[in-house]
Amino acid sequence: MTRIALDPFVTDLDGESARLRAAGPLAEAELPGGVPVWAVTHHAEARQLLTDKRLVKDIEVWGAWQRGEIPADWPLIGLANPGRSMLTVDGEEHRRMRTLVAQALTPRRVERLRERIEKLTEGLLDSLLDARPADSEVVDLKAEFAYPLPMYVISDLMGIDESDHPRLKVLFDKFFSTQTPPEEVVATLGELADMMGKVVAARRAEPGDDLTSALIQASEDGDHLTDAEILSTLQLMVAAGHETTISLIVNAVVNLSAHPDQLALVLSGEIGWDAVIEETLRYATPTSHVLIRFAAEDVPVGDKVIPKGDALIVSYGAIGRDEQAHGPTADSFDITRTSPNRHISFGHGPHVCPGAALSRLEAGVALPALYTRFPNLALAVAPSALRNKPVVTQNDLYELPVRLGAAK
Repeated sequence: MTRIALDPFVTDLDGESARLRAAGPLAEAELPGGVPVWAVTHHAEARQLLTDKRLVKDIEVWGAWQRGEIPADWPLIGLANPGRSMLTVDGEEHRRMRTLVAQALTPRRVERLRERIEKLTEGLLDSLLDARPADSEVVDLKAEFAYPLPMYVISDLMGIDESDHPRLKVLFDKFFSTQTPPEEVVATLGELADMMGKVVAARRAEPGDDLTSALIQASEDGDHLTDAEILSTLQLMVAAGHETTISLIVNAVVNLSAHPDQLALVLSGEIGWDAVIEETLRYATPTSHVLIRFAAEDVPVGDKVIPKGDALIVSYGAIGRDEQAHGPTADSFDITRTSPNRHISFGHGPHVCPGAALSRLEAGVALPALYTRFPNLALAVAPSALRNKPVVTQNDLYELPVRLGAAK
């Protein structure tokens, strides 16, 4: 079977996801740089594999890594080998690290962030009209609203200074991109580590009511988190804590704009915003592929086998539109679905994203506030003109040009 090469420029994410899904529950794929992997593309098999203890996160299990076939400047190395955190360990070590993060992100504690998120949202909406160029009615909703909101929120949560936001944006763009020049890959990872180290040092000197301070305190109290684990956890939380929510907000606006009849149902109150959020997560999942798990032994999947030492990616973009899980209209955006929308876009089992409740809360505040203020908001370009960034792991647009219309 021919491997399906993932397009490093992400020019047709929907088409690529459809091809992966059509190849069966387990497809042979190739990451940018010619790196062969398996991709799970169907809902039921993904749930099975996400809880299979034979698939581990330890990169030392990866045969290609052991053989020296993955260079240090591979553009995706920061995602495949991001340092020791709950993203890269299993079993008791994973439970230990995850528990510390989960304690800061319980539903009750997340709900206490609502007032802060509402205040940030209103401030950004107040600024939107001023963000338009003097000679244009068009504003980039991603840059002026969908990006800064989750970055402010995760920075508050982790104790990061607002002055670091511009540089963090540059670095995370390089971190996720398949087009970062090889000579910049290692430098980008190093600068991100330095910035996270600065945050940890500041919180050691002056602890606050933030997750970084809590991780430091836990380590001092005997949970034995190393400095490297704290740094990697901080970087993971910042990366995942803003990128996913940006795409969730952006993709919801894109799909509501493309389906004005469904938008009307939401604006009239006939359909709730929670339905918009869950359908967006399923249909236009923010995370297109999650890297990487490794087979510690042969793992059968249907009539195929992931051989020991091979790598697996979880292709959420394909999984979200699996007809076996979501019916014959799985390839349509439809917030009026009557069947339960049991997508797994935030993962499944012990490795489900601990920030899922926070992302849902941010979108649940941002979207109704946006449309209450600008009920006639519309895309300024055709949906087909929107371009994805060269990020194989994220469903991430370069920009979202809109016309706001009159403000209420």
